[in-house]
Order: sequence, then structure tokens, then C-alpha cells
Amino acid sequence: MGKESARPGGPGEVEAVVGFWRRLGLPGLVDVHTHFMPERVLAKVWAYFDGVGPLTNREWPIAYRHDEERRLAVLREFGVRAFTAMLYPHKPGMARWLNGWAVDFAARTPDCLHTATLFPEPGVDGYVREAVEAGARVFKAHVQVGAYDPNDALLDPAWGLLADTGTPVVMHCGSGPVPGKHTGPEPVGRLLARHPRLRLVVAHMGMPEYADFLDLAERYGEVRLDTTMAFTDFSERESPFPRGERARLADLGDRVLLGTDFPNIPYGYGHQLESLERLGLGDAWLRGVCHGNGARLFGLG
Repeated sequence: MGKESARPGGPGEVEAVVGFWRRLGLPGLVDVHTHFMPERVLAKVWAYFDGVGPLTNREWPIAYRHDEERRLAVLREFGVRAFTAMLYPHKPGMARWLNGWAVDFAARTPDCLHTATLFPEPGVDGYVREAVEAGARVFKAHVQVGAYDPNDALLDPAWGLLADTGTPVVMHCGSGPVPGKHTGPEPVGRLLARHPRLRLVVAHMGMPEYADFLDLAERYGEVRLDTTMAFTDFSERESPFPRGERARLADLGDRVLLGTDFPNIPYGYGHQLESLERLGLGDAWLRGVCHGNGARLFGLG
């Protein structure tokens, strides 16, 4: 998969992505980390990335800055069988509203895994239960943007419910691209000590604290990691994955899940797949990461 073919809008982009999973003998891809949210919220997210250069000393062009209909079409053209609507609040009173939007989005988007979110606020346990009962299959928690401690007492009943129901939670808890007050492995370790059965999916492989989050995955059997932006040229420049940890990455192959951050990525979708392939961990590992592990987690046929 060459860089030209993987470039967004470049010649052969769809052909390259589809060729990747067909070569592996897969029916398509399962991407556990894609973003869909109300248009005005997404516009603010894009505005953040447009201005992120001064914060991270680098530009972050949005590769797939399309309307919702076109973004869905792109994923389907790539052969993504199932994807998520990673949405997240940054203040109280926002999560319930986002969850209401997500119910409608999931109803009209059958290939989207119904996604919900949460925030430490009074009533969070109630609306998390409502979301689960409405069919939510995965939750998004963004510790960095929300600037909250995942161990906030208000969240404890919600974590307990999600653990009891086996509902996966994709959590941005690593300190990339910029650290937050509550990012890093230590708060997550304390959370898992209380809720060891929580099906936690560590976003971005826990970038840049890769080794620490691999430790947690080895310690807790329900912890998984998604590949979002990890191993790509963009991330390797600032937060390279340690070569010495590749053996552990291989050993945990049944708990590594494909994530991409589509559409908010500064490169073509195919580059994430290319970056996984060049790790050299083998086709069986790639098949699990790009389809099998996600299909098993979410009970996909």
C-alpha cells in the first residue's frame, strides 16, 4: 500500500484499502474509533484542530472534512463493516444531549455501533443506564478534553453498571497529544483496581505512555487497546512506539483493536493500515486487529 494510494482523495485510495483486507481474507474492517457527532459540535472539534499548531508545534489538517453523508459513504467504500460514533462532552449537561443524538444516529445508521458517553455530574448513573437500555453498545470517555478524574465518585455507579453489563468503554486517557491534569496510567490503574471487569479500550494505545498501558492490559484481562494514530508517520515523529515493546504487542494481539480517528486524521485512512502492516507482526495478528477482535467484542457475524 503506497503512500500515494493511501493519500485521502488520491488515486486508488479505495482500491488500496479494500485490497489490504481482501489480501488478508477478511470480509471487511471493524473500526472502533471513528467520530460522528452533531454537526455544530464536530465543527468546533475541527476548529480546535485547525488551531492546534501553537499547542503542539505542528499542523493538523483534517483529511476527511466532508458532510456526514459523504463521510459515511467513504467508510463504506473502504469496506468498514462496523464503526463507532465517538462523541464526548466537555462540560456538565452535555452528555445526555449527545446520547439523545446518538440514539437517532444509530437508528438511521445500522453499521454504526450505537455509541454513548458520560461526564462526572449528578444523574450520570441514570442517563448511562438509559443509554444502555436504549441499546448503546460502546461508550466514549475523554479524560483529556473533559478534564476530569475517571475516579470521580460521581462516576463510580456508572463504571459499575458498564462493568456488570460488559459494555466496552473507549477511553482517551493517555497524555497525547498534550497532557491533561488526569491523563496517564495512574488514574486508570486506580479505576481498574476498583472495577477489574470493566471492558476498557485504551484509545491511541495509551500514547505516549505505551509501556504503562501494556502493563495494565497484561494485568487486567478485559483491558484492550486501540491503534488510533499509533505507529503512523505523524505520531512516530513525536511519540514513537518503543521497538522493545513489539513482543508484548504481539502477545496481546487478541486484545488490540483497529481504531483510526476518522475523519479527524491528518493523513489518508490507508496509512493507518500500512503502519500496522509494517510492524511485521504477521497476517494472523493483522486479521485479529483489523476485524476478528472487534467482531468478537461486539458479537458481529
